[in-house]
Amino acid sequence: MNELLEILTDLHPEVDFETEEHLIDSAILDSFDIITIISEIADTFDVVVPAKEIIPENFNSAQALWAMIERLEDGE
Repeated sequence: MNELLEILTDLHPEVDFETEEHLIDSAILDSFDIITIISEIADTFDVVVPAKEIIPENFNSAQALWAMIERLEDGE
């Protein structure tokens, strides 16, 4: 999780990613941020984020992103 928080903080240092739960709904993250996050997840965690996982629910918070990464690491 710390690596994920570092990725997110590098994108938007002004955001408290440990508590923010509306990253998409509040337009904190834009489409370019999502592409960057997906690329960083692939590089850092060696998982591919399939198109079906690119939904607001998976990107609204660091916790949701982490849960998605764990699912993908487990091969689901």
